[in-house]
Amino acid sequence: MPELPEVEVVRRGLERWISGRTIAAAQVLHPRAVRRHLAGAEDFAARLSGRRVAVARRRGKYLWLPLGDPGDGDGEGPAGPAEYALLAHLGMSGQLLVQPGQRPDEKHLRVRIGFADAARGELRFVDQRTFGGLSVHPVTAEGLPEVIAHIAPDPLDPAFDPGAFHAALRRRATTLKRALLDQSLISGIGNIYADEALWRARLHYERPTATLSRARTDELLTHVREVLAAALSQGGTSFDSLYVNVNGESGYFDRSLNVYGREGRPCRRCGTPVRRRAWTNRSSYFCPRCQRPPRAV
Repeated sequence: MPELPEVEVVRRGLERWISGRTIAAAQVLHPRAVRRHLAGAEDFAARLSGRRVAVARRRGKYLWLPLGDPGDGDGEGPAGPAEYALLAHLGMSGQLLVQPGQRPDEKHLRVRIGFADAARGELRFVDQRTFGGLSVHPVTAEGLPEVIAHIAPDPLDPAFDPGAFHAALRRRATTLKRALLDQSLISGIGNIYADEALWRARLHYERPTATLSRARTDELLTHVREVLAAALSQGGTSFDSLYVNVNGESGYFDRSLNVYGREGRPCRRCGTPVRRRAWTNRSSYFCPRCQRPPRAV
């Protein structure tokens, strides 16, 4: 599933190509793509029609397009204040692509969104496995779609509070990787970047969070930010053609991974073979020498 860097790459593409444009019409080609819009496909399309798109936003793995009333009659000028947001979750294989209207439809095209300035292309939601989806929701006073208001800020967000994060770690009877994947504590981190950050910090994924000092928590957050920023600079991690930006291009951070997916290969730091362990229906990759397990494990 795409994590913060992959979703941020898509958000930046939407900001460049979609922001400020007025939606002419939306067409739902597969009802499962809008299943989270409980009022149905017709209501989904009606709520988008005529709305002006503001700058794309993101929190963790979610991104959305704020929807305001159109500006002046010719579609130019500032949009009205956002009342609703078009929320997107990419799931396992979702793609938001900006395509010329005359380009043939993709095999797994699920939703098409056309704009008043049709010559600049349309927005297509393509999803092979249909685990992702689009939906329209009212926004809070802070501009968040109501359904994700409980999601914590991500570590690249200026609103993220390291002190509050550390206090939450100390209060909870949990382990480090579980905490990093808990979107109510810190958002945007998934399996790949949790393993990478823990390797950089020389911390085992099963270490109890209550054992971390404030200095150690801050060090871990530094590594989290560094790995996310490095992945973002390389367009994210693409293991197959399903993870692409709005122009259909894949990221290449997979070439820089230190432990994830490298079972049996030498640790880039000490040379010890990397290990993989089954973990909550996933896998955890770690160096047994650099990341000593806690005694209880």
